[in-house]
Amino acid sequence: MYFTDRGIEELTDRRGEEEVSLAWLAERLREFVDLNPEFETPVERLATWLARLDDEDEE
Repeated sequence: MYFTDRGIEELTDRRGEEEVSLAWLAERLREFVDLNPEFETPVERLATWLARLDDEDEE
C-alpha cells in the first residue's frame, strides 16, 4: 500500500457518496496549490492526466 492510499481511502470514506462537478474539483485543486505551492507540479500532472484520460491519441 502506498502512503497516498490512506488519503484516498479517507476521501472515499468521508465523501464517497457525494457527487461533484469537475469545475468544483478544479477549484479545490487551485485552492490546494495556493496553500501548498510546493505541490504545484504533482497537481498539474494529476489534472493533465485526468483531462486526457479519454484521449484516443495517447494509446
